[in-house]
Amino acid sequence: MGRGAVIVTGASRGIGEAIARDLAGAGWPLVLVARNAEKLAALAAELGGPERCLACRADIGSWEDAQRVAALAQETFGTIHGLVNNAGITRDGLLVRMSPEQWQAPLDVNLNGTFYFTRAVGPIMMRQRQGRIVNITSVIGLTGNAGQANYAASKAGIIGLSKSVAKEVAKRGITVNVVAPGYIVTPMTEGLPEAIKNEISEKIPLKRLGQPEDVAGLVGFLASDKAAYITGQVLTVDGGMVI
Repeated sequence: MGRGAVIVTGASRGIGEAIARDLAGAGWPLVLVARNAEKLAALAAELGGPERCLACRADIGSWEDAQRVAALAQETFGTIHGLVNNAGITRDGLLVRMSPEQWQAPLDVNLNGTFYFTRAVGPIMMRQRQGRIVNITSVIGLTGNAGQANYAASKAGIIGLSKSVAKEVAKRGITVNVVAPGYIVTPMTEGLPEAIKNEISEKIPLKRLGQPEDVAGLVGFLASDKAAYITGQVLTVDGGMVI
């Protein structure tokens, strides 16, 4: 039985890709999960190939896919050391104009997906009496944001879910923590006009948008043995935005 694997969802780009690179650099075997099979396969090959890094195309909002990924990770690497629930989507719009479908989509992926994958690895980690779960939320889940009621609700839900699960599994040596990024330079934010980016930067004490690596470093720490006595925490990576 080798070193346990870490599953990373939403790993094909942005913060997820940075997290995967950080964890690979620390020597963890990886199971990378996303919908974009082509990008996922290229990243997995770069980070070590099938012996160190598996690409697994899956629908994050699917109970069956979550079960399949967990089984594959255990079968391939023997144990599952960690899970990083990073995948997320937005469907922005003012509440008074929001359709039920717009409301539901972020909940299905962001919140339900976090539950599905946590539920899939939970029994495995409990039998091992060891595990690290890191859930990626957003500062929007702490502060709310006009035009993002659905996204904010899904991200706030992740916080409540994480704190509850942390209490349930702590006696089995499993930690559950939450990382809340602020405005990070990702494909999701690249489409913002420069004027908006500048306006946002001025509101951040550190006067800049974050980089995916800023988030990845904290996730890597929380997934490591150095964070064995930290659980149920929400840690912001936002340049001081929510001070």
